[in-house]
Amino acid sequence: MDWQPNQESLKTLATCLKDSLSGFNKAAQKQAEIMLGQAKSSPDINNYLAFIFSSSTPPQDLALTAADWHIVRSAAAIMLKNNIKTNFKQISDPGLALIKLAVPLGIQDKNSQVRNYAGNIATELINRGGLFSWPELLPELLKMLSNETGQVSNEAQEGAMAAMAKICEDNTKLLEREHNGQRPLNFLLPKLIEATKSPLPKVRAQALTAINVFTPRKSQAMLNSIDDLLQHLFYLSEDPVTDIRRQVCRAFVRLVETRPDKLLPHIGGLVDYIINQQKSEDEELACEAAEFWLSVGEHENLWQALQPYVEQIIPVLLQCMVYSPEDIALLGGASDDEDEEDREEDLKPQFAKKNLKRNINQEASADPAQNENAFEKLANMDADLEEGELDLEDGGDENPDEKWTLRKCSAAALDVFANDFGGPVFTSILPYLQTNLKHQDWPPREAAVLALGAVAEGCMDVVVPHLPELVPYLISLLEDPEPVVRQITCWTLGRYSAWAANLADPTEKNTFFMPLMDGILRKMLDKNKKVQEAGASAMANLEEKAGKHLEPFCGPIIQQYVQCFARYKDRNRWILYDCVQTLAEHIGPVLARPELCGELMPALINRWRQVTDQSRELFPLLECLSYVAMALGDAFSPYAEPIFARCVNIIHQNLEQSIAATNNSNFDTPEKDFLVTSLDLLSAIIQALGEEKALKLVSSSQPSFFELLSFCMDDPADEVQQSAYALLGDSAKYCFTQLKQFLPSMIPILLRRLDLDHILDEEVDNGFGVVNNACWSAGEIAVQYKKEMAPYAIELLKLLVEINSNPRIPRGVVENAAIALGRLGIDNYEVLAPHLPTFAEDFLNAMEDIDPSEEKATAFKGFSLVVAQNPRAIENVLLQFFVAIARYRDLKLRTPVKQDLHDVFQNVLNIYQQLIPQFNEFIGQMKPHDREALKMHYAI
Repeated sequence: MDWQPNQESLKTLATCLKDSLSGFNKAAQKQAEIMLGQAKSSPDINNYLAFIFSSSTPPQDLALTAADWHIVRSAAAIMLKNNIKTNFKQISDPGLALIKLAVPLGIQDKNSQVRNYAGNIATELINRGGLFSWPELLPELLKMLSNETGQVSNEAQEGAMAAMAKICEDNTKLLEREHNGQRPLNFLLPKLIEATKSPLPKVRAQALTAINVFTPRKSQAMLNSIDDLLQHLFYLSEDPVTDIRRQVCRAFVRLVETRPDKLLPHIGGLVDYIINQQKSEDEELACEAAEFWLSVGEHENLWQALQPYVEQIIPVLLQCMVYSPEDIALLGGASDDEDEEDREEDLKPQFAKKNLKRNINQEASADPAQNENAFEKLANMDADLEEGELDLEDGGDENPDEKWTLRKCSAAALDVFANDFGGPVFTSILPYLQTNLKHQDWPPREAAVLALGAVAEGCMDVVVPHLPELVPYLISLLEDPEPVVRQITCWTLGRYSAWAANLADPTEKNTFFMPLMDGILRKMLDKNKKVQEAGASAMANLEEKAGKHLEPFCGPIIQQYVQCFARYKDRNRWILYDCVQTLAEHIGPVLARPELCGELMPALINRWRQVTDQSRELFPLLECLSYVAMALGDAFSPYAEPIFARCVNIIHQNLEQSIAATNNSNFDTPEKDFLVTSLDLLSAIIQALGEEKALKLVSSSQPSFFELLSFCMDDPADEVQQSAYALLGDSAKYCFTQLKQFLPSMIPILLRRLDLDHILDEEVDNGFGVVNNACWSAGEIAVQYKKEMAPYAIELLKLLVEINSNPRIPRGVVENAAIALGRLGIDNYEVLAPHLPTFAEDFLNAMEDIDPSEEKATAFKGFSLVVAQNPRAIENVLLQFFVAIARYRDLKLRTPVKQDLHDVFQNVLNIYQQLIPQFNEFIGQMKPHDREALKMHYAI
């Protein structure tokens, strides 16, 4: 190695790393942080960090204990990983070479945490530079792993396997893809399967972890190795190590989707095995096993194989649905907590996250308390913790209601089984319900209510005869002294609300539906926040199920919502927004009645004024207001101007912040939801107010509304683009006179987004929603822009034809592309006519299943005008076109549009009567009812 550290600089950096984590000397800590910030600009900083992290002992003249040196090494590793992540392109080739020498040393270190850090650094290097920028890495890891010489330490084998697992997780597609005629996974996967035979438990577990990255994917390597893998899985199923059996269960779950045929012959043995694992005292293993029932139950061709075993499985599910003593301790007793403010962690978005475990190695200190502050600061240094790094908020004491648990998984499996097998599932749980629904202890009582709710959807027919007895009892449980019982009862009543809402007999409706709805509304104002949350969620469910049946009760419902706005803390208020928007969605214009609007809107506007532009509460509030605006229509006018202006301002702020973050890594990138929800609300306001009032809002916008929209149309995030193109289409419909001047700069952006090369690349998960909205907005623009669309017509035609003819494109997107193509022809038929053979058949096929609408009518008008210009071009599909004309009916279509389309159809039929000598014989090929319909409605 040519580079050698300067000993003084090394000592200074090590001291700074240590002092930066000190909680006892604030002055030293502050000075160290300043010096580390300055050190980042040194060209040798990464060399020093690599040297420190890979050195198992401190420099001789540096007086540090083993525990302190471990903390310094950990800090150096995290700082190095973060430098690679943020400044990879600035690292010199010699610097990268030095890091690549340090990583294998770290992977072989005696300390498990250092080995994890080394794996994280290796993964980050590959993430930034690509797998083939370090071609020696995988062979070197495999060499350590195989231990062919017998000289490789256990630690090195474990470190190599852990690093390999991380690399597989982060580079799955790259390993599957062909490179220079080879697919790395074809070579790697058999090695991973072989590693599951290792005598080292950690190697076996990590090998399975790596394999499970690929089991859900139908790669050639996995298909070739499936039999060998299954043999190993069956062997490992009896492994004494819990983590290994957990990975075995995960593999079986994932193989359900990729190779169910391989599992089917073993289903009986698998059922016994999974039941046994689900009974494990280890919660994670039991939950992983229970996932198997979900996976098989949702598999179209495999669930029937479980039928002979249902009576074995269901008692285990029911047993696992009762809160454990540990969960009960975490839940706490009955409490009236509605006046307590929500904790910050209660407001975090409920997304699935890795289950990171604390791994504070005992080697670090004989007394963990001495290092606790340093470990916490270490964790905070790393914005993106990897497995094996430190996270002191690991969810170990998390409320069981806040995470995916064995209880929830078992209930979900029971739900799936109810949908699969129907009535027999309810029959099998009926004795359990009879025993436990009125149990004197609340945990069995609560689990029975959960079970009853879980089977609601699949077993409704057989449960209905019991509901006149069950529903009143459930309503009585809304007053149960235990909040958890009240909570689950709200959920279960919500699941049966469709039955009550749709009772035809007024007496029965008064007996069951009204008390049920009243009970749920009352629980929305329970003194326990969890019960409030369950009540609000159940009410949103009831609104979905009851729909228009709620119209007579809107007054009391909104009065209750207004009280909730006054009493709810942050978390439940978010769910309340969902209640309001669901109500608005289902009762629509009824909400515009002055007595309803006059009560609801002040409560929403009060929140609107209190919520800051940076608050995450904006997301549900803006989404809620979008639905309310659509429901109120013109009645939203008094509130529109300030809301519209603020949305524009929020978009402007967030675009500026995004640009700042792109140019300077010290700035945080704002969440895209600020843009998405603001764009959606602007769309809703424009639709609600109509052309005249919407134009005033758009024209007075500062900064320019359409300049901001152009930036959003080109945003890197698909979800922003999707909302932006929806807003573009609405603007074309209602604000075209203002939009028109911006179209020369906006249409090229639109055309780029319709290019399938952006969508069909396998690295792109899903951009079809964007293309769908872009197609729709292109059609709206074409209708309004008329002949001025001509300069773009050929390119737009080419892109729409590609979408129309590609079998990989979802049906809905194809239909929107076809409509846009037809509407483009209304004023540009002469431009499109020579190209008619390239799209006529695909257009007609796409239009067959589209429901009648003004959009479909105008699309057919444009297509017919194109046909009239080039009638000989569609001889091969002419009969199909005539059938489409004969079958076109739209009783709701506005008269001018209907008459216009009729006249265009008549004109094109007249042309063909002149062109085809035996016209009557030609249409005689149509089915009699189609031929008669054509003759009845058109003069032929």
